[in-house]
Amino acid sequence: MISAQFLLTAFVVVLAPGTGVLYTLAMGLGQGKRPALAAAFGCTVGIVPHLAAAMAGLAVVLHSSALAFTVVKLLGVAYLLWLAWQSLRSGGALAVTGEPTPQRLGRVALRGALINILNPKLSIFFLALLPPFLSGDPARAGIEMVQLGAVFMALTFVIFCLYGVFAARARQWILGSERVMAWLNRSFAGLFALLAGRLALERA
Repeated sequence: MISAQFLLTAFVVVLAPGTGVLYTLAMGLGQGKRPALAAAFGCTVGIVPHLAAAMAGLAVVLHSSALAFTVVKLLGVAYLLWLAWQSLRSGGALAVTGEPTPQRLGRVALRGALINILNPKLSIFFLALLPPFLSGDPARAGIEMVQLGAVFMALTFVIFCLYGVFAARARQWILGSERVMAWLNRSFAGLFALLAGRLALERA
């Protein structure tokens, strides 16, 4: 039985703007509804390795190994900086333009998955988030973590889809203004760079 406290906690965590939300909004504004939904799907799939790591206890290893944490962190920083460049570059994958460059939905989803996969804090986050909501029965711990993780992923997908659909609708309002599109591209690039800087300062 999933508690109301967990649902509320998960809802607040997912609703809070982060890298995945930013990416989904960028795809909705820059490419439209279908790419935004693909981005939401990718970000959700990117949770799976961290959930599995938490269940297997690998998050403890990642947390205790400074080298492993740093390697994953630096890969994540480099990827976020690449996304920032894609927001600024003319014809970039995340650029908001009047005539978007067609992109394969699989590639859009893969970028979203990598955003979460390359965030080492997610596995530690799950290791801290899930145990307080377990029943305390060791025999059921595994299945309960799967259930809680599935609910968290479902909430992530639904809320990210709503963000993406909203952004795709808003796209119609901004296409007529080159100044607004330029401002959005600079804003997305700045936010991705800011998130990269924050991740770079994280410690295990």
